[in-house]
Amino acid sequence: MVKIKVLMVDDEERFRTTTAKILARKGFDTILAASGEEALEKLAERPDVVVLDVKMGGLDGHETLKLMKEKMPELPVIMLTGHGDMPGAKKALDTGAFDYLAKPCDVDLLSTKLQDAFEYATKAPYVEKLARGIMIPLAEYTQIPLNSTVRDAIKALEDSMRHLMATDRLMDTGHRSVVVTNTDGSVAGLLSPLDLIDAIRPGYLSAPKPSMADSLQYSAMFWQGLFSSRVKEVMNNPVRDIMSDTLPVIDADANLMDVANNMITLPARRMLVRAGNEDIGIVREQELFYEIAKIISSS
Repeated sequence: MVKIKVLMVDDEERFRTTTAKILARKGFDTILAASGEEALEKLAERPDVVVLDVKMGGLDGHETLKLMKEKMPELPVIMLTGHGDMPGAKKALDTGAFDYLAKPCDVDLLSTKLQDAFEYATKAPYVEKLARGIMIPLAEYTQIPLNSTVRDAIKALEDSMRHLMATDRLMDTGHRSVVVTNTDGSVAGLLSPLDLIDAIRPGYLSAPKPSMADSLQYSAMFWQGLFSSRVKEVMNNPVRDIMSDTLPVIDADANLMDVANNMITLPARRMLVRAGNEDIGIVREQELFYEIAKIISSS
């Protein structure tokens, strides 16, 4: 894939530096600008796409967008607007913005829009990808060994989430499922939030009731404190006992209709992507959704 050069314009330093790391991890080159004035100077570095915040000191986003379009009319610009700011979004589009995203914006959605903007600007026709082209690489997931406990899994997930960002402009929500690995690095299973929720439910809640107890309703007194006590009971249990079974596997070179067909017929909301004998990523229903949206927007 071509490495896309993104000019990120924002007057919040932490946002700029963290965003650069996030986008680099997703395969983008990032140029940073702290103001509209600096962004206009950075156009000399020939970015492929611009992400421009509306509210900044000095030149605001709308003024900067107008001046950018005078210098480089074909340069696609994605504006970050306030949630529910439809007048601002309409103004941005009228001034020539390629698209706008409401804050806070999920980073996966932003990266998809960056790719769309680049393809639009370069007049590149939509090319259908393979499973490896839309998957989330395993390296982006929190990973724990198979001999871990539930407590270990939660600690690893908390540690990874500390490095993610959530501001009023962008969210890197991460992937909240934990990949459980064998000693050879292959994927043994996945620990999802739903697996944890299911694990803390006492088994008797799922047991069949006698016919005369069909209408039995537990009192508020029965439920009081049960959640926290069950969490404490299971936190030292082996993660292998509660994780989801091994994910269904799809070949890295499978086409997207093959992925879609497997997701529906198995059914499965996520699949393990394998190249040869190596597990390399996970493809989720969200990735197929983004591809559907991309095809529709390019038609």
